[in-house]
Amino acid sequence: MSKKTVWFEVAENETMDACLERMKQDGYMAVGRKEEPLFEEVEGKPVPIRQIVKFKGTKID
Repeated sequence: MSKKTVWFEVAENETMDACLERMKQDGYMAVGRKEEPLFEEVEGKPVPIRQIVKFKGTKID
């Protein structure tokens, strides 16, 4: 039995549309989204590198 809700992370070399299509192929539908900044420390200061995007998917019946 698979999980009812799963978080899908958009890969660094993947578009959001490609991630949503991957979710659909796995049998999930997007019901939520969250973004988190990814930082790298440069000379003792945090520098933003990119945004991590995750979609919350629920199982399609």
